[in-house]
Amino acid sequence: MAGHSKWANIKHRKSKADALKGKLFTKIGKEIAIAVKSGGPDPAANSRLRDAIAKAKANNMPNDSIMRSIKRASGEGDGTNYEAIRYEGYGPAGIAVIVEALTDNRNRTAGDIRHLFDKYGGNLGATGCVSYMFDQKGQIIIERKDRDEDEMMMIALEAGASDFQAEEEYFEILTEPGDFTVVRENLESAGVEFESAEIAMIPQTYSKLNDPEDAEKMEKLLEKLEDHDDVQNIWHNWEQD
Repeated sequence: MAGHSKWANIKHRKSKADALKGKLFTKIGKEIAIAVKSGGPDPAANSRLRDAIAKAKANNMPNDSIMRSIKRASGEGDGTNYEAIRYEGYGPAGIAVIVEALTDNRNRTAGDIRHLFDKYGGNLGATGCVSYMFDQKGQIIIERKDRDEDEMMMIALEAGASDFQAEEEYFEILTEPGDFTVVRENLESAGVEFESAEIAMIPQTYSKLNDPEDAEKMEKLLEKLEDHDDVQNIWHNWEQD
């Protein structure tokens, strides 16, 4: 169940026009920049950078774009400093929402995020108001295709995964946050390709929206947050159909 929302988001993203890839690549470039500045430009010595590069490749970001992002963050570019900020709040009917952003202007970003929550029937809350309802896990989503479930489960467990779930269209592999990089790299070595691989905030329980108007507002809120240049990740406990 934990991967259901993630899989819905992946399918939604894939259905978008190629014109939006540039925005996605820009956001991933920011993650690469943060990783470089925190641990250096050498992926072999920087697991956070390795994870960011893996995410870039999973989203078909070209290698030359990845290298440009690393070089810029190493001092060969504009040198913009990004700050990581997490916002927590409620969508329509109390749906829990966590927004992770990278920004060079926290006042601008906070104002924008607050405005979107207010506009679409939610409200921004204090730090910690909903994060207790989520567990931080490494989450790897793999399209099922014709893969054998038992074989995939054995590969995942041997790679060090803490949980494995098989759904109709995908497999979900969960890890403890500290094990994520090793598990991901073990799966890569086994020839497994990912739809997504990241440290995620997994809801402990999910909530449905029975009012079509609330569901429409929630969809709009997520869409507008996703389109915001500073927003990197959105986690929520809405059980989407």
